[in-house]
Amino acid sequence: MNEVIFLGGFLVLISVCLALDLGVFNKNNHEISFKESLLFTLIWVTLTIIFFFFLRYFGHLLHHIETMDELIAINIRHKHGLIFNFDADFTTNLQLYRNQLSLEFITGYAIEYALSIDNIFVILMIFISFGVDRKYYHRVLFWGILGAIVMRFIFIFSLSALIHQFEWILAIFGIILIISAVKMFISRNKEEKVSVKDHKIIKFVSKHFSITPDYVGQKFFTKIDKKHYITPLFLVLLLVEFSDVIFAVDSVPAIFSITQDSYIVFFSNIFAIIGLRSLFFLLSNIVNLFRFLKAGISVLLAFIGIKMLLEIIFFISIETAVSLIIIISILVFCILLSIIIPKKEKK
Repeated sequence: MNEVIFLGGFLVLISVCLALDLGVFNKNNHEISFKESLLFTLIWVTLTIIFFFFLRYFGHLLHHIETMDELIAINIRHKHGLIFNFDADFTTNLQLYRNQLSLEFITGYAIEYALSIDNIFVILMIFISFGVDRKYYHRVLFWGILGAIVMRFIFIFSLSALIHQFEWILAIFGIILIISAVKMFISRNKEEKVSVKDHKIIKFVSKHFSITPDYVGQKFFTKIDKKHYITPLFLVLLLVEFSDVIFAVDSVPAIFSITQDSYIVFFSNIFAIIGLRSLFFLLSNIVNLFRFLKAGISVLLAFIGIKMLLEIIFFISIETAVSLIIIISILVFCILLSIIIPKKEKK
């Protein structure tokens, strides 16, 4: 019951932030500038850091831990791997747990945020392929994120139930992540393309619903001669949602390699995907400058997959702090390498 209250409070916080975003800051459709996207990126990163410190000092409220027995039970249930000092008082051990919880949150956030960069390529290609006016980008991404929150909730808590029942599933996901890493590394230099006519989602919707040939402003649906139509902008929204589902198959299990507390996985996921919108506008014009970023993300996926296999098959555990350092190091190295060795322009 306490987890539900905590989760409810978190969702209220996110809802208020999104309502302010749509109803106050972006009431009118307009093209998001680099300066504006940078501001909102900083705001969401700041909110994430505030939540990190909240978990560090009040994280025990999530599962309402009041006794040492409850603390031990939660540690075992969520595989935190903490070794408590029974000579110390309860408060000392509780702080050890809160430190671990906050560290798992920020590491999960870093993984999701890093992997989100690859999704930016796909979303950008969807917008370009459909010729979407840049002033409608924010609207599509806003409603896309709302759908993503619902789908992530279902996916994360369903997957968590499976993992607690069948822990060996993590080994399967570890293999999937390694395969995804290899595929991404092989295709890292291929140009991203989104087929408008041949996409299965487009074919299905075109077969069962009437679609207007042209955009109708910001509308997803419209009515012409008493007949209801779907607009191309709604098709774009569907493809963005579909890309997030495909993306979640890699990113969500990746965070479960850091923590098996489904609430922490969900919290880190939501902060990252909401930040993805502002990050999209920030990086959409410069993302191609980071030529080694996709290679870095593939190495990141491989590391997480190997980490999963080591823990499940060989019982070799890599500490969360070490994982965070490795993840950040991979990303920083690839960004710096992209700056030092820029891509040569074709004559």
